[in-house]
Amino acid sequence: MRTASRFVIVLLFLGVVLGGIFGYKFYQFGQMKEMMSQPQPPAIISVTKATTENWQPAIKAVGSITAINGIEVANEVPGVIESIGFESGDTVNKGDVLVRLDAAIDEAALRTRRAEAQLAEQEFKRVSDLLPKRAVSQSQYDEAKANFDAARARVNEAEAQLNKKVIRAPFDGKLGIRMVDQGQYVATGTPIVEINMLNPIYVDYTLSEKFLPDVDQGYPVSVTVAAVPDQSFEGEVSAINTSVNPETRTVRIRATLDNEENLLRPGMFATIQTGQPRDNEVVTLPRTAISYNTYGNFVYAVEENDNGELIVSRRTVTTGEVRDGRSAVLSGLEEGETVVAKGLLRLRAGQRVEIQDESGQEASEQ
Repeated sequence: MRTASRFVIVLLFLGVVLGGIFGYKFYQFGQMKEMMSQPQPPAIISVTKATTENWQPAIKAVGSITAINGIEVANEVPGVIESIGFESGDTVNKGDVLVRLDAAIDEAALRTRRAEAQLAEQEFKRVSDLLPKRAVSQSQYDEAKANFDAARARVNEAEAQLNKKVIRAPFDGKLGIRMVDQGQYVATGTPIVEINMLNPIYVDYTLSEKFLPDVDQGYPVSVTVAAVPDQSFEGEVSAINTSVNPETRTVRIRATLDNEENLLRPGMFATIQTGQPRDNEVVTLPRTAISYNTYGNFVYAVEENDNGELIVSRRTVTTGEVRDGRSAVLSGLEEGETVVAKGLLRLRAGQRVEIQDESGQEASEQ
C-alpha cells in the first residue's frame, strides 16, 4: 500500500512539473505570436525620381589609337654614327637633325665631282665661244655640252649621297626611345628611333555593315581609354572605308581626336561611342536604384496603400544604355515615379517605408 501511495505521489509530482513546463512554453509561444502579429516598423529609405533626359543615340564599338604619322626612323645608307642630336622622348620639328653618319669619304667624292664639273664647264665655255667662228664642229660642241651636263649630274648625285648621311625628322612629332649609340656601325634600314605625331590623333575601329546608314563623315565620337578612365576624348568621323570586309561583314571607320595633352598614345585600346545627329528622350534612373539580375532587372517603386501608408512594390523594368552613372529605362517605369535610390536588398514587396530627406531627417508618413 505504501508503495502504491509513493508511486501516485511521484506521478502527481511529475505531472505538476511537466504541466508547469508545458504551460510556460505555451505562454512563451503566445507572447511570440503576439509580437509577430504586430506590424513591422517601416524601413527608412532614400528615394529618387525617374526623369526624362535628351540622350543622343550612339553606336558603341572598340578600336585602337593610331598616330596620324608614326614611323621608325631608319638610315638609307650604311655608316658609322658620328653624332646624335636628340634624347629619348624629345619633341622635334620637321627637318631637325637626329643623327649624323661619318661622311668623310662622301665629302671627298663630292669635291672630286665638283672639280670634274668645273673642268667640264670650262671646256664647254671654250667650245661655245669657238662654235660661232666655225673653229669647232657641231659634234664637238654637243659632246662638250653632254660632258658638262653629266658632270653636273654627278655633282648632284654626290650631294644627295652626302645628304643621306644626315638623318632628319620627317615631320613634327614626339620621339620614343633611342635605339642606337654614338660610334655604332648601322647597316641600311637600322631602326634609330620611333617618332609619332600625337596631336591630332586617329582612332580606328570597325562597325557591322548594318550600321553603315547610321554613320557618316563629321558625326561626333566620344572615346575612352583605360589609361585615363575618368576622361573622354571628343572628335569626329573623318573617313569611312569604301568596302566591307567580306569575312567579318564589318566596315572600317576612322575618327580624328584632339590630343593636346598627349594622353592618347598609338596602340591604346579604346572604347568608342559614335553619336547620331538627333536626340532621343529617355527615362533614366541612377544605376544604384536598379537591381540587375539574370532573370530580370527590377526597381522598388514607392506607392501608397489603401490606408495611406507608404509601401514599396517590386517593378520589373527593361534597361538600356548607361551614361555617367545613369541607366536608361526602356519600359516598366514612367517619368516622375518615385523609386528607392539604394539599399534594395533589405526590402521586400509590400513593406512599409519612410522616406529620409537630404538632411538625414525622417519625413512623416503620408
